[in-house]
This record gives sequence, C-alpha cells and structure tokens, in this order.
Amino acid sequence: MSDFSSTDKTDVTALPTESALPETTVVPGDVAPPDDAEATPFSDIFAEYQRTSNRRTGDEGRQILGTVVAVNAESVLVDIGFKSEGILPLIALPDGGTLCKVGDPLTVSVKGRDLDGYYELSLFRVVQPTDWSTLQKAFAEGTNVVGTVTAVVKGGLHIDVGVRAFLPASRSGTRDAAEMEKLVGQEILCRITKLDVAEEDVVLDRRVVTEEEALKVKGQRLAEIHEGAVVDGTVRSLTDYGAFVELGGIDGLLHVSDISWSRVGNVSDVLEAGQSLQVKVLKIDPESKRISLGLKQLQPHPWDAVAVTFAVGDRVRGTVTRTAEFGAFVEIAPGVEGLVHLSEMSWSKRIHKATEVLNVGDTVEAVILSIGVEERRISLGLKQALGDPWVDAAEKIRVGSVVEGPVASITKFGAFVQVSEGVQGLVHISEITAERRLNHPSDVLRVGEVVRAQVLEIDKEKRQLRLSMKQLVPTGLDEFLAEHKVGDAVTGRVVSIENDVAQVELGEGIFARCVLPAPAAETPAAPAASGAVDLSAFSSMLKSKWKSGDSPAAAKSSAETKAEVRVGQVRSFGIKTLDVTEKRVELVLEPVTTDRPLVR
Repeated sequence: MSDFSSTDKTDVTALPTESALPETTVVPGDVAPPDDAEATPFSDIFAEYQRTSNRRTGDEGRQILGTVVAVNAESVLVDIGFKSEGILPLIALPDGGTLCKVGDPLTVSVKGRDLDGYYELSLFRVVQPTDWSTLQKAFAEGTNVVGTVTAVVKGGLHIDVGVRAFLPASRSGTRDAAEMEKLVGQEILCRITKLDVAEEDVVLDRRVVTEEEALKVKGQRLAEIHEGAVVDGTVRSLTDYGAFVELGGIDGLLHVSDISWSRVGNVSDVLEAGQSLQVKVLKIDPESKRISLGLKQLQPHPWDAVAVTFAVGDRVRGTVTRTAEFGAFVEIAPGVEGLVHLSEMSWSKRIHKATEVLNVGDTVEAVILSIGVEERRISLGLKQALGDPWVDAAEKIRVGSVVEGPVASITKFGAFVQVSEGVQGLVHISEITAERRLNHPSDVLRVGEVVRAQVLEIDKEKRQLRLSMKQLVPTGLDEFLAEHKVGDAVTGRVVSIENDVAQVELGEGIFARCVLPAPAAETPAAPAASGAVDLSAFSSMLKSKWKSGDSPAAAKSSAETKAEVRVGQVRSFGIKTLDVTEKRVELVLEPVTTDRPLVR
C-alpha cells in the first residue's frame, strides 16, 4: 500500500456537492476563494483542487507497482494502493492490452486525477518536461522524456514535450503511416537528439527507446521462461520455414518441422497470423537469446501406436512425401513414414531413380515388409502390392510352350523378352537364329520388337526363363525330313571322307552320313588278244562264274558300285535312315551306271 498520509488520500466522494457548498466554503489546504467565487464553476474549483492535491502529495512521476482489477474496451483499472484506483488507456500498452488480464501486476506512474476521482496513470517513470531547463537537463544526461503526439506532419510527428518538438518518421518506431496515425493523442517516451534553445528546435528519437525497452522486456521474459515450459502465445507472422510466436514481449520461432507430426508443406495451411496457441519451449540459446518452440511436442507421438496399428504383411495406402536416391518415403499415417526402396518398386525392370515410378504427392498402395519400432523404420514394397507375377507364370508357362512379347533389353550375350508383366525370359545369342553366326544380338533384334520364342527351361527359384527363337524357325533340314522317306533316291556331294564314312551335303545346311563299302579284290587282267584263242582260260572263267553263281552282268554291277569315291564327287545315294526327332539322315551308296558318267 501507499505510504501517503491520511491528508494526502483525500477522497473525492467526501467533497460537498455544488448545491450544498456554502458561498464561503474553503476546501482544506486550498486558499480562500476570491470575491467572485459565485461566478466560478464548480468543475474549475474541483480541477484546481486536484492539481493542488497532486502537487502537495508529490504523486506525479512516481513509480508504483499496481494490480489490474478490471479491463474494459478502452482502459485498464489498476489498484495502486490508494483509496481510488488508477486508469490506464489500453492504447498506452505495447500490445494494445490484448494480453492484459485481471490480477496481472503492472508498474505505472501517477499523472494526476480525472473528474471522476480516478488517478490518471502512465507506464513511464519520468515526468513530462514543462520548461527549457528540464529539457536541457534531459538532453545533457541522455534521459528519456515523455511527450504527447499532437499531429502527423510531412516526414514525421509533432510532439508536445512542454514545447513543440519534431520526431522523424524513421525514428518513430512505426512501420507505416497508418501506425503513425494511431499515435496521435498518445503519450510516448522519447530521447532528445537535438536541442537548440535559441531556435527553439527540438528533435526526438523514439526508436532507440522502444528498442531498449524491448531488450529489457525480452531479458525479463527470458528470465521467466525455461526449456520445457508450456506457454501461451500469439502467432505474429508466418514464413516459409515456420512462424514467429509472440510470448508476451518476446518472440520465439516455431519451425515448420515442429508444427505437426505430419509433414507440413505450407505453414499457412495450418496456422494464421493472430492465432492463439499453446507451445512448448524446446531450446533457449543463451548467446543469441533465440527461443525455439514446438507445437507437435504437446501431441502424442504417432510412433507410440505403430506396433498396435500395423503388422508385417499389411496392405497400406499412403502419400509420397519425398524422394531420395535410394527410394521414396510414403506417409501411411500422420507422422509415420515408410521407405519404398528402389529394388521393391518393380518386378520387371531395374529402377535407377524413384521418380521413374513415383512422384511427390502420389497416392500409392504398398505392403509392409518390416517394422522397426525402436529405430522408427518401416520398409514398404510397392511391387508386392501388385502380386508376384512368377506365381502365375509357373502355372501358365510350360517347357516347350510358345510365348510372345517385346524385346525389353539387349546385352552382348542375348536379349531379354517381356513374356508377361514382371516376367522376362532370356534368348541366348546362340538361340536367336540358326541361319548364321551372330556377333551381337542387335544384328537382328531391336528393343521393343515383338518376337515369338519357345520355352526351353524354367527355374522358379531363381526366377529365370530360358527361351529360343530359332527352334520356331523351319530349317532346310526340317523341310527335307518332311518331304522324304526311307528308300528315296537322292543326289549329294561328298564333302569329306574319314574312316570309310563320307559326309554328304544334300542341300544348303543339310548333311547326311554314308558308310562306304569295303574295296573288292582286284580281278586278274585278261590275256592280251592274239591270233589264237586260249580256250583253257575261257573254260576256267566259265567254271569260276558257275561255281560262284554270278553272271557276267552281276560282275559288272559290282565293279561299278565299288568304283572309287572321292571328295567333291556328286553321287547318287539312297536314304537308309530318316530320324525326325534327332534330325539325322543316313545314306547308302548307289551303283554307277554306264549311261551316267561320274561328275568330278
């Protein structure tokens, strides 16, 4: 309470009313009224009483710690320990009184009393100067003075500090002309930067005072809060990286990553300027005095429920939040992200970049492959949600069946053919064509070209499929086997002879095997003709042929069959064996006739 004496605490309600006041009534402590007191209005007498009372008590400029007892649309009522409360306009408060509540402590100074008996209060500790000597002292000592804004003029403001002073707009502490207009009629605290008594020129600076006050308030507020505290604040401004929150004289940064457990793309989608909210103090930098705030920290962590909500094998739906070199992150619940690795994006092709399949903002379905609650990691499979194509392939594709599809890729050892979605088969370079030897598969194939191939082998465990294209292309040998039968006479060229076995070419790419007969013993030469016939020799020949049963014609045929077979000859053969399965042909040598000479 105030230490004023009882005579200082004069209650205005105890004063006599104007009608009850006798003509010669003298208020205690005041001088006697003049002879023309009857013509003096009571309001003037009362105002004079207030002024003399204040001068007598010495309340002006005194700093008092009061308590807010009421707040209305225009002012704040403060209990300052006197019989009457004090009134402070809302516009005098830095925040316009938005954060002022009943019960809050408030340091004020008494300026005087109004007609209703309330004390007029100010937030400033200094007394408004009334003469040049006071201004000179304040200028010399660098102390602050109180002035009243009277008008907005070109380049700044006119301030009444006992004399008219000028406050440049750049040093007014306002951001625009609209804020300057709001200062008109208000008391402000300034510092004199120029004083010329002769020219009656006074220049003020309010910005330096407000900055000092802000630092002081900031220091006081910093001392009041601590890391981990939950405080009330008001969103002052929004940026791309977060929001600045006013905490009652000091600002803190609420970073975009600490607004919500879910990823926030645009701060304005979640917060707006002027919004009131509770935040948690995450960190206070003692050097820079910066405060980091968190909003999501006041909400349950989404990973606390992951073990209950999700399980391996679950099919989930989510949104792609970001991509990386090794995969894409998908948010499957607010604040819960899973990684789809590049290797888990496609069954059929190798993915080099996540953007080949997914883009930020895409909604996808995936299968949970693993969950690490402690590490807060979830592995997702995109291709698993599409089903394993090898399961169907194993049921539909059989060895020997014919498949068709485009060439997906070409390597130096063969070509990969897209048999079905997620299933590729390899056609080795040796299985592409039988017509010629290839140096590279690209000699006859192109990526995207649709081809037909026969299934040679299926390995379900290794997910490998071996194909052949040449097996489906009819060859000259296939046509030969289809058009001939055992016993048919054919003509061929002897290309090689080894161990009485001749390799015979029957056509382009068609080769057969022929076992040559053993050479017969040489017959003695007939005696040279002479004038006399040797009947004994003729008789021996006849006898010999009779015993053997051979006629002279048969002897001639045998001699022709055993005629010498040489490489390069074109001879007549008969088909002895025709094996379609093994694609094998065996021949026998036919005799040489007299009417058809040997072709060498």
